[in-house]
Amino acid sequence: MVTRRRFLQGMAAATAVGQLGSLSAMAAGVKHGLESPATGGGTAPAGILQYVDVFVGTGGHGHTYPGATRPFGMVQLSPDTYNAQWDGSSGYHQGDGSIMGFSHTHLSGTGAADMLDFLVMPSMGAVLLQPGDRDYDGVNYVSRFDAKKPGGEKAPKGYKTGVKGYRSHYTGEQAHPGYYRVKLTKHDILAELTATLRAGIHRYTFSKAGDSHILLDLAHGYSDSPKENCRVTDGEIRVVGNDTLVGGRRVWQWASGRVIYFAMKLSRPASSVTLYADDKALPAGTADAKGNNLKAALHLDKANSEPLLVKVGISGVDIEGAMRNLDSEIPAWDFDGVRAAAEAEWTQELSKIQVDSDSDKIKRTFYSSLYHTMLAPTVFSDSDGRYRGMDKAVHTLPEGRHNYSTYSLWDTYRAAHPLYTLYQPDRVPDLVDGIVRLAVESPSGAPVWPLQGIETVCMIGYHSAVVVAEAQAKGFTGIDYQKGWPVFRRRAMQDDYFGLTYYRAKGYIPSDKEGEAVSKTLEYAYDDWAVASMAEHLGHADEAKALRARSQNYRNVFDKDTQFMRPKGDDGQWLQPFDPIAIGHSDKWRDFTESNAWQATFLNQHDVYNYMDLFGGVQGFEAKLDGLFNADSTIPDNAPPDIAGMVGQCAFGNEPCHHMPYLYAYTGSHHKTAARVRQMLETMYLPEPDGLPGNEDCGQMSAWYVMSAMGLYAVDPVSTNYVFGSPILERAQVQVGGGKVLTVETKGNGHGKPYIQSVTWNGQPWTKSWISHKDLNAGGTLVFTMGEQPNEAFGKAPEDRPPSFGAQAKA
Repeated sequence: MVTRRRFLQGMAAATAVGQLGSLSAMAAGVKHGLESPATGGGTAPAGILQYVDVFVGTGGHGHTYPGATRPFGMVQLSPDTYNAQWDGSSGYHQGDGSIMGFSHTHLSGTGAADMLDFLVMPSMGAVLLQPGDRDYDGVNYVSRFDAKKPGGEKAPKGYKTGVKGYRSHYTGEQAHPGYYRVKLTKHDILAELTATLRAGIHRYTFSKAGDSHILLDLAHGYSDSPKENCRVTDGEIRVVGNDTLVGGRRVWQWASGRVIYFAMKLSRPASSVTLYADDKALPAGTADAKGNNLKAALHLDKANSEPLLVKVGISGVDIEGAMRNLDSEIPAWDFDGVRAAAEAEWTQELSKIQVDSDSDKIKRTFYSSLYHTMLAPTVFSDSDGRYRGMDKAVHTLPEGRHNYSTYSLWDTYRAAHPLYTLYQPDRVPDLVDGIVRLAVESPSGAPVWPLQGIETVCMIGYHSAVVVAEAQAKGFTGIDYQKGWPVFRRRAMQDDYFGLTYYRAKGYIPSDKEGEAVSKTLEYAYDDWAVASMAEHLGHADEAKALRARSQNYRNVFDKDTQFMRPKGDDGQWLQPFDPIAIGHSDKWRDFTESNAWQATFLNQHDVYNYMDLFGGVQGFEAKLDGLFNADSTIPDNAPPDIAGMVGQCAFGNEPCHHMPYLYAYTGSHHKTAARVRQMLETMYLPEPDGLPGNEDCGQMSAWYVMSAMGLYAVDPVSTNYVFGSPILERAQVQVGGGKVLTVETKGNGHGKPYIQSVTWNGQPWTKSWISHKDLNAGGTLVFTMGEQPNEAFGKAPEDRPPSFGAQAKA
């Protein structure tokens, strides 16, 4: 198991690698279908899928789920092992020993929780209505996992604590992209799951004779306490014939007040259906129930030994939309056909980046990471183009377009969205025009963290502006930038939004007036930079000039005496006491967002050269950057748990630090960037359940690895440039759209050889430590020659350093 202690210390890469998720220990050559469930057979994904470990991040604090979905899919059909406590944010955690059931929506790697809609659980005997505690066996409807290997070998003692590889080696739980299976031991039921874009299909094989049923739980969801249901109102279940249920609910969780509907069909008729309200059975024959705590039991013919199939479609619009999604996407009872299509789609999408490496571990880490970048954002529109907007009204899209949800923008603007502009260019117009549409429809304006038609207002800043500005600067069409401009201008210039009034009036946000004020000041400065870029492209020169100037407001929370960003009071005085590792100047106040003064001091992404002047020049800035990585890794007792992955005071397990290793390129010391990036690549990521340094955060944690493994990172996405790091792959071929291919190669690479000696671009010498998106998007070949010793001359000349604030480094 990858221990959290090793992450915190940032030590050398681990050498032990499990087989989890790759299923390489299974019989080779099985592409579709299963061996007989009775013999405990498994699946072996072919081709590129064998390198994806869907269990990465399901341990530790990764908060991922292992179930079946499609790329950017609206349905995430996955097991729920627990629905309370922070590490249950995705509904699943590697350390749990039982399964509550299988629900149809999940969040990938978030630090906040919601979803887990429409839990389905196969069972036998009397209907039990409570899931029970995750470690309590034999009373309620939870079930243990199969604790035996297919060949019959028993798991070692302690298997369920998350030890490396035990999930695939020693249990009946197996999965790969688009498919999941598990043996539920309580009643000896084999459960299999696969999905389309908007629907899921279950296959349950009952090995024992006797009364059986399918339980549908509409009260299930994420809850603050394991003894409470999630907060649901307006629930409805309606029985249609003897094989169909439809309904919906409103959920008051993180995305408070979101609505979601379902349509569920069985492959054979139920002998009877019992509806429950507040855990009391309604009279026999009741076909409709409304309330806040609804469940249904569909009783099955005990004489039938054929597997039962269950199809479920979902919709954010209405029941009819859920039924239409179901019927259009899974018209037949063909589980293996749906699974084969899911595997084919994942193969196609993952193959957009083809990589070579002598290390199986690196290939599995890379493709597991690439897989995670396609679990969000998620489609949130029906097959007929209807969707529920941020204004709660139902809208219809133009033909061929999709509406998206699950935008973790505070995280994903940094690497995930820049990555999409490279390998998902055809999807970018829908993703970004969707953000514009959300902005126009939302009563709260510029999107921050929208989830299923609800603005969660989670995290600080309004980094939807960055994603829109980046796409605009990179020349993407099919996005109505003009339509979005008034919304983003209003946020920057007028909205009274979480300290922006102070920010505009004083040039900073007082830390005795507004929480997390230092971080908010710095992130609003970067949003100013993004909105200035929008203004420039749309011909609003005066606003662009004013916003560019205001984007230097970071100066107003920088203390030249201590050389730290630090909290300042309303009276303009620095607040005391000050400790650079503290998250607040007192127990009452939190001055930084998931960070402290050390990390906040390097949040500047867009104006690095002018910022260096505040440290006395390049050497002073570089010395301070050295101090960040070499400082003691102490974390305050009151720090949030997602401050992790410590290398000195660089908390790499949290997104604000992701660009910081690349800042050495701006000082001309690219070899230090290379050393730190390679350290992160080798020590922070492994293809194991606890293989991430922090929350996955809807693809951002993994996108950093994907980009950095190819030697590229967008420190300032709006600039449209990528800074070189330390590529760890031998070769990567990226389909950049229009039939063009970007090839990245390394020569002389390997462990202990992190330093760039030289670079060529399309066969010509390239002395810069960066390259533009325009160059890469045209296709071509980028070759890095690597070595054991630093080439301190590479990228050292001012003209070879990355531009910042639209200018080159000062001579």
